[in-house]
Amino acid sequence: MRIIIIKRKTILFAVLVLFLISIIFFFLSRKSVNTFKIFDPIYKGSEAEKKVAFACNVVWGNEYLPDMLSEFKKNNIRITFFIGGDWADKNKELLMRIHADNHEIGNHGYNHLKHTQISEEKNREEIIKTEEVINNIIGVKTELFAPPYGDVNKKVAQIAESLGYKVIMWSIDTIDWNTKDYTKILERVNKKIHNGAIILMHPTESTVKALPIMISNLMNNDYNIVPVSEVLENNN
Repeated sequence: MRIIIIKRKTILFAVLVLFLISIIFFFLSRKSVNTFKIFDPIYKGSEAEKKVAFACNVVWGNEYLPDMLSEFKKNNIRITFFIGGDWADKNKELLMRIHADNHEIGNHGYNHLKHTQISEEKNREEIIKTEEVINNIIGVKTELFAPPYGDVNKKVAQIAESLGYKVIMWSIDTIDWNTKDYTKILERVNKKIHNGAIILMHPTESTVKALPIMISNLMNNDYNIVPVSEVLENNN
């Protein structure tokens, strides 16, 4: 029988090599996870059910909000209002009315800036300041962030997510701010409607005119209109 004698130095060397390999593998694995983590905005919800969400960005248009709120209440609809912090500071009563009607409140930044063009520190300030203003007025902590102008990149998304937010975009844009012809809004929605749609709108005269028909069309096609957070349920 042959007896193989392994020197102590050889054993120690082998152990050291294995130890170094394990350390290298550990750090490479961590780097890989961080490198490939994706910070993605959300453009639509789950397509499993016939649900759609209205997302209304509010930094102006006060004169149209009461009519919009009345239409939503008449149809027993809850939507998501993304509120600008500066607007909230100046329009506390309107924000309280939106909240009293049980609508979901999201964060739209304080000064309506293009977030890809400002510093990381300013990004955080815009979101946190708005969160604090809204919370002070209605006692709600916002959890959804809609970047002004839809201006977003990986860095902006990463900053918002680090603050506990989901970054919300849209799959259907009514472009209501750029038309006085409400039928164009209806055409855009009817053409692109799908399960899980997030429909972007603003408080405008054309939106007020389009809403009754839009809501009726959606309901007649068995769509359930819900807040953004609800359309995201079971989202993959």
